[in-house]
Amino acid sequence: MTRSRAQDPNVCGVTAAIAVIDGKWKTALLWLLEAGPCRPGELRRRLPGLSEKVLTQGLREMEDDGLVHREVYDVLPLRTEYSLTPFGRELSEALAPLSDWGHRRLERLGGASSPS
Repeated sequence: MTRSRAQDPNVCGVTAAIAVIDGKWKTALLWLLEAGPCRPGELRRRLPGLSEKVLTQGLREMEDDGLVHREVYDVLPLRTEYSLTPFGRELSEALAPLSDWGHRRLERLGGASSPS
């Protein structure tokens, strides 16, 4: 789904919500930022395989969507931290039941593949 389509007021609410977390890394970023502010380097270390370009793009989109706050500290070298906004925390709380469902699904799949 394109980001512009996700802003269409006539689109399903679930579709609009999923559009802001669409992609491989946004839910992981959301999850890491739940614990508190993080610097970009720390986020990359904690998510092996995440490139700097994709991290920057994802954080910018999340900032544009009002989920993430970017704080730049005026020190040398410049220090930048990202944290969840109240709107981002609200999304995180809304996703908690979906996360629980996902874990139950994984347990079911694990139980179904084990020999009887």
